[in-house]
Amino acid sequence: MAQAKAKETNVNLQDPQYYFNRELSWLEFNHRVLNEAVDDRTPLLERLKFAAIFSANLDEFFMVRVAVLKQQVQAEVSKLSTDGRTPSEQLIAISERLRPLVKEQDHLFEYTLRNLLIAQGIYLINYVDLDQEQRTYLHQYFDDNIFPVLTPLAVDPSHPFPYISNLSLNLGVVVRDPDTNEEHFARVKVPGVLPRFVALPPELRHQEDDQTAIWTGVPLEQVIAHNLEALFPGMIVQECHPFRVTRNADLSVEEDEADDLLLAIEKELRKRHIGKSAVRLELHAGTPEPIRNQLIEDLELEEIDVYDIEGLLGLKDLFYFMSLPCPNLKDKPWSAVISAPLQRIKEVVDGNDDGKIQQEGEDIFSLIRQGDILVHHPYQSFSASVQQFITQAAYDPDVLTIKMTLYRTSGDSPIVNALIAAAANGKQVAALVELKARFDEENNIIWARRLEQSGVHVVYGLVGLKTHTKIILIVRKEGKEIRRYVHIGTGNYNPKTAKLYTDLGLLSCRQELGEDLTDLFNFLTGYSRQKSYRKLLVAPVNMRERMVGMINREAEHCRNGRSSRIVAKMNSLVDPQMIETLYQASQAGVKIDLIVRGICCLRPGIKGVSENINVISIIGRFLEHSRIFYFHNAGEEEIYLGSADWMTRNLSRRVEAITPVEEPKIAKALQEILGVMLSDNRQAWELQSDGSYQQRHPETENHEQSSQKTFMEMALQSAKESIG
Repeated sequence: MAQAKAKETNVNLQDPQYYFNRELSWLEFNHRVLNEAVDDRTPLLERLKFAAIFSANLDEFFMVRVAVLKQQVQAEVSKLSTDGRTPSEQLIAISERLRPLVKEQDHLFEYTLRNLLIAQGIYLINYVDLDQEQRTYLHQYFDDNIFPVLTPLAVDPSHPFPYISNLSLNLGVVVRDPDTNEEHFARVKVPGVLPRFVALPPELRHQEDDQTAIWTGVPLEQVIAHNLEALFPGMIVQECHPFRVTRNADLSVEEDEADDLLLAIEKELRKRHIGKSAVRLELHAGTPEPIRNQLIEDLELEEIDVYDIEGLLGLKDLFYFMSLPCPNLKDKPWSAVISAPLQRIKEVVDGNDDGKIQQEGEDIFSLIRQGDILVHHPYQSFSASVQQFITQAAYDPDVLTIKMTLYRTSGDSPIVNALIAAAANGKQVAALVELKARFDEENNIIWARRLEQSGVHVVYGLVGLKTHTKIILIVRKEGKEIRRYVHIGTGNYNPKTAKLYTDLGLLSCRQELGEDLTDLFNFLTGYSRQKSYRKLLVAPVNMRERMVGMINREAEHCRNGRSSRIVAKMNSLVDPQMIETLYQASQAGVKIDLIVRGICCLRPGIKGVSENINVISIIGRFLEHSRIFYFHNAGEEEIYLGSADWMTRNLSRRVEAITPVEEPKIAKALQEILGVMLSDNRQAWELQSDGSYQQRHPETENHEQSSQKTFMEMALQSAKESIG
């Protein structure tokens, strides 16, 4: 033990060599996403979907992370990252790591996936490969459906370079005036309001000897490019080249100076669409130097900001192909099962004029009174649990108050409809809507206004803090007693993403949790300096201190010869203090397993620092989004779930809540979830000490263990047993 202690004191754990760069770690995460498109075990259309996700992820990365680094360079910020790099050094490193990944995706789609699509009767073909009958159809389609939408914009001394909107696909066109022989440059925007891929009618789908083609189509930009004469009558079209622009899209709101946060964010949203600086230019690889140089100059970019693409630009549009009726080329459909404790529930009918509950069975509140309930989405139904919880409360005459946080929700949200119905039914309803939820700000503003107009008390959060916690508090009068029911979760109250993201939620009526949520909502909606909570770990109040304390407690157990263990699942691990504390625990001998989906700045496997830490990442058909924290505590085990990652923003700049799980059966279920994920050898990747990831592979197909597949099987088995 003395030797371990010496290691702890002699190593400078703040040394940059012990930390991975946040941005480069994120690129490794996106590489794992791309690998799902590379992996031939993934169904074909799902491979296209993952290629699209890779592109969509990159768009957001440039709009936010690269944009911030470029701003820091322009402001001459010299602050080093935790791995010791300046902003300009990070931009260079990003470019060097990303270019081979972009090339890999480009070649994968052009030379592998397109051929595999053809083998399945799906032809995404180039315009030049069409026969005359197909060209005739598309020429008429252009005249009828595309031409009226297009606006050519000239670039000359009297026409300054036009504004190129964010994420827009464009054609750079060179035309020649036959009278003067002068060449001119124009920009034609490929309309985002039209489908990216133009499908041919069934009678024209045939290709060579294939008379059973499922789908045949052409990229929209190619249809436009081969009909440009209609846009420039009397001119000779010399050449055209596609390009795509990405702009800084991060919002900057001075909350202290904003009298009305909603109006301030609306103003910033307009700026997002119309005027922030460009951060990336994607060009077709064959674009001539003069056009390339003009675009770089006019967009005020540098060569490091330019990415040459040999094939199609904007591959996020490959999501289109998921709409094709080809179930054999997709994952088998999954229908969430109803959690066993909730199968006796009576369903709310909220479409009747009288708004009464008509179905037979127990109400959800009586089921929660019988014991805490854990729900695991998407394996267990969101609509039959969380959504039902809110909807029943909206119509239950004994419910007095509903309070909840809304970080992201869907455009046709039954959750919001239930809150509106509750207000109409005379209940006290408060909703904390986080207007600063990135890229959902506009949607949240729409819902905030609708809620306000319906009589719901809408609060927009705290100055300087995003409200990221996922909590619901329902106050119900039961005889002479007032009882509080709660939901504390890891995911957003969004029925659509609840089918795609893995999340956990706890339904409970434990008195101390109800009292804690009452205090937390008072902190969020009123004036409160609440510093302590009975059970909850709340950021930025006590969560960091409690988490550090529990890690240190495991280290102390180990030093004193007692059993210790830490297992934690989260989306990202970035915070330097948390990483340093984990290193100290590892030095003390604590066995630590981390399941980190995305960014991980901790460097595992370093002798004398982190040899007791293992890190895996799981990438599969569902986005891993749940957070679980397990501490062995010398046999007095503690396990928690909630909304926070171990990132500085979550622990210090957001309102987050994590709850202990005290029901033994539920605690055991959460431990089982962690165990299944640690045993995954299908979707799991192991982080190496050099920052690379190695995918686990089963020895044989019979030994394959996919955690997500296992959870689906477990959910089905549990549902069958409860019915039987």
